[in-house]
Amino acid sequence: MQTPNRTNRRDFIAVSASAAAMAAPYFVSSRSLGAAEHVAPSEKITLGVIGMGPRCTYDMKSILQLGDVQCVAIADVQQSRRDAGKKMVDDHYGNRDCQLYSDFRELLARPDIDAVIIATGDRWHAAASILAAESGKDVYSEKPCGITIGDCQNISKTFKKTGRIFQAGTQRRSVPNFQTAVQLAQTGRLGKIESLYASVYIPTLRNEWLPGEPTPTKEVCDWNMWLGPAPWRPYNSKYVAGRWRGEYDFDSGARLLDWGAHTVDLCQWANQADDTMPIQYEPTDENILCTYANGVRLVIDFLADPFGDRGPRWITRLGTCPVRFVGSEGSVETGDEGEIVASSASLNDELAQTKRVRGLDVSAHARNFFDCVKSRQQTVCNPTVMRRSHVACHAAALSWILKRKLTINPDTEAFVDDDEANRLRYRSPRVWS
Repeated sequence: MQTPNRTNRRDFIAVSASAAAMAAPYFVSSRSLGAAEHVAPSEKITLGVIGMGPRCTYDMKSILQLGDVQCVAIADVQQSRRDAGKKMVDDHYGNRDCQLYSDFRELLARPDIDAVIIATGDRWHAAASILAAESGKDVYSEKPCGITIGDCQNISKTFKKTGRIFQAGTQRRSVPNFQTAVQLAQTGRLGKIESLYASVYIPTLRNEWLPGEPTPTKEVCDWNMWLGPAPWRPYNSKYVAGRWRGEYDFDSGARLLDWGAHTVDLCQWANQADDTMPIQYEPTDENILCTYANGVRLVIDFLADPFGDRGPRWITRLGTCPVRFVGSEGSVETGDEGEIVASSASLNDELAQTKRVRGLDVSAHARNFFDCVKSRQQTVCNPTVMRRSHVACHAAALSWILKRKLTINPDTEAFVDDDEANRLRYRSPRVWS
């Protein structure tokens, strides 16, 4: 993925840094107080927020409770979201210090910020993560972290090159019931793993334009910045309110990654496949059948009503984002409500003691990220883990879009003998400034 013009961006950052130093309350970052590339454990991590929508608001309710993290800035293209975010942060700290930006590059220009959380729409996740890493920031990015295979590869390359810390917002790796289910699969308690089941929405592919409306002022909503690397189209207020979801230009993988970024990731983990992915993907009317080199089958299952009746294939009471792991000697299924259901009564009795935490909870996942910001160790959902599970999702989505079986080389992450599928691994970003 290409990023905005390097010379212009760096000039912009240099100018913005000077302006920010004069205009904003200055926080001495923990990075500057510690060694050059380390955060002193006793010092607070200064945090900037990029994209203050509903998901980020949910995340921040947990992050603000962390005593070693200080949110000092929020960037969002919509004034209403900037103002709401500032109120939440300032009310929590009892001051008016949180600074606001409509252009997140101004936030990245501040040398006093250690880390950022990126919770924009999907189209921005990869570009913003890369710019943040190049600006010396550690990154917690909401998922899907990239809307193409190329995006995910570029994130992985950038964070390896820069040495910054990255955490994908696939927080279910840090939730007890999912951890326990994976441990049962990995330790042989279910016998030899045969099949893995990952739930997803029914894929959609939509690219019609909503009717154009008068574009608001940049202060109210910077439409050009909202679009960012996505293709241009006329402004419509429904887009900025969330109607961008499911649009090919703005979304990823025919919406398969909305849940698949979590559920396929958990299946990858259960199969001890964080360094690889399934090699074959075959779409059907109800699912996408994927096969690993070791013969394990991954079933990406379409849910007609992901928030309601799931039919006989899933245990509805277990909640959203359910996964199931099946071995030669038993199976387990779990979801966001925290309960685990096993195929044996004795194992169910044992699993009844598992701590119940809802799958949306980011507390432990954020804690892992900030601990790694200090220690400089890899996070549980580091760039490699993210890349492999996201690429698997994208490969599955492309098999559904193209309506044919695809084979991928897990070493090169390129499709075998399919030029059309390989072209769809990338999208050309819009030139914007």
